[in-house]
Amino acid sequence: MRIGELATAAGLTTKTIRFYEQAGLLPAPPRTPVGYRDYPPHTVARLSFVRDAQAAGLTLAEIRSVLALRDSGQAPCAQVGELNEEHLAEIDRRMAELGQARTVLRELARRAAVTDPDTCSAGDICTIRAQP
Repeated sequence: MRIGELATAAGLTTKTIRFYEQAGLLPAPPRTPVGYRDYPPHTVARLSFVRDAQAAGLTLAEIRSVLALRDSGQAPCAQVGELNEEHLAEIDRRMAELGQARTVLRELARRAAVTDPDTCSAGDICTIRAQP
């Protein structure tokens, strides 16, 4: 299968496929006698995994390690599970930080709504700021 056909089948661009190949996510395919890439049909499933793993937040390095494990003949299910748990924990941490930021911003907005700009002193950048 030529790269254009593969791109259509996988829902990606040819540029993305070449990038994945350069990044080590996709092995170099055999070439036709005239030099065209000739991808085997199972490449579509590999590209689907890469796309889905990226959408789930896995890095290219993490995806590469999962694929290397699979390519060595081992099932990467445990590794994928661990990566998912790590990413979920990171999302939970970031959500907590965002919740704290939201609380601070709501308080700042409340103070801004009742602050008279004419009462700001010339030395202050802004009197509406987070309190230490």
